[in-house]
Amino acid sequence: MPAPPPDFAPPPKGLFGRIAESRNWLGVLFMLPAAAFLIFFLTYPLGLGVWLGFTDTKIGRPGMFVGLENYRWLFDDPVFWLAVFNTLFYTVFASIAKFGLGLWLALLLNRHLPFKNFFRAIILLPWVVPTVLSAMAFWWIFDSQFSIISWMLMNLGIIDRPINFLGDPWNARWSVIAANIWRGIPFVAISLLAGLQTIPQSLNEAAAIDGATPWQRFTKVTLPLLTPIIAVVMTFSVLFTLTDFQLIYVLTRGGPVNATHLMATLSFQRAIPGGQLGEGAAIAVAMIPFLLAAILFSFFGLQRRKWQQGND
Repeated sequence: MPAPPPDFAPPPKGLFGRIAESRNWLGVLFMLPAAAFLIFFLTYPLGLGVWLGFTDTKIGRPGMFVGLENYRWLFDDPVFWLAVFNTLFYTVFASIAKFGLGLWLALLLNRHLPFKNFFRAIILLPWVVPTVLSAMAFWWIFDSQFSIISWMLMNLGIIDRPINFLGDPWNARWSVIAANIWRGIPFVAISLLAGLQTIPQSLNEAAAIDGATPWQRFTKVTLPLLTPIIAVVMTFSVLFTLTDFQLIYVLTRGGPVNATHLMATLSFQRAIPGGQLGEGAAIAVAMIPFLLAAILFSFFGLQRRKWQQGND
């Protein structure tokens, strides 16, 4: 009786064969293009900016390493501290107003209203219109001589002369905040509306049966379940506001007398028109702690979501 044939042993697999059968390595392989894109367009510019902040580089001339000299100089620069104040003032007031008005619009659009889809589309217009175009429109609205707001108030007899919206420091601050609010409300409203759509209606109905008032249903049911969405949405809103550049640059270019200079616009002014690349990079790097604070706000909001779900 013939002996059985020996067991067939497959040939050893090469490196690419093992990678193809490993889901972990295959996932890493598919992520490499995106990782290369992020490294080239995000990590490299960030690293270069941090390095330039420690040098005295100027446009057309390579710099030398000067350590913390740029930051020591900024610490004694009153214009820089004015830009820090303007940035925080602009971000806080604009973000609070966008959240309040955006939440109100989201709750309104979440109701059963006629032409609801039409209004949802209309409310997106300020967000989809290019920022420069919006800024130019507001530039005409706030014109010192031909402002439509001044014209209406004068015809109503409320004022007797045009308002200098962009020529007075505090008027200019409130004017750019109003423009930012108008542009940012749609993002907050639509995002919170999407979050409201995920809340089961049965929870509100059960609370109403138990005798809860509309305010109690909002504070005890809707708001706690919406908190994670609020944390993420407001994080992005604060980041967009904190790093705003186009709106300010088109409307005021930081004026009058630096009253509307944000850290982003001051960094650009010192680095490009002023030629001080090292100093401009140092101002940009000084924004990182504020950006990290906004990201931590989102992190703690997501942690609260885990607590609500009963996870440790």
